[in-house]
Amino acid sequence: MSPVRLVLPVQWGEMDAYGHVNNVVYFRWFESARMAYFARLGWPEVERATGVGPILHSTRARFRAPLEWPDEVEVTTRAVEVGEDRFTMLYEIRSRALGRVAAEGEGLIVAFDYRSKRKAALPLAVRERLAALEGPGVTR
Repeated sequence: MSPVRLVLPVQWGEMDAYGHVNNVVYFRWFESARMAYFARLGWPEVERATGVGPILHSTRARFRAPLEWPDEVEVTTRAVEVGEDRFTMLYEIRSRALGRVAAEGEGLIVAFDYRSKRKAALPLAVRERLAALEGPGVTR
């Protein structure tokens, strides 16, 4: 079970000339889920106190079914493979109209010290909240 779940409407303007949702929109949905996850972790508060926040290192998507308007999508995300300075987020986008997965993806998140402009260790508070959300086995 993913700790973060968003339900978002497909907007008419998100479709492209081929009549389906443009691929860049899926990455926006991933981003919305990622930001909701960071909020659940309390990372914005930690960043204000320490200067260490998340930065997206890389991301990818696997498109499974084209989406069209009207529809609603359920976007879920969870964290896996937590290391000293990074973790991987897994995303799933499910179409309510189709009743199936429309896309899957992942993103590599790295802790970044925005004051010194360098990679940093994951703050202890973030590691503890990751373990509370995902279970103690997620961190190394």
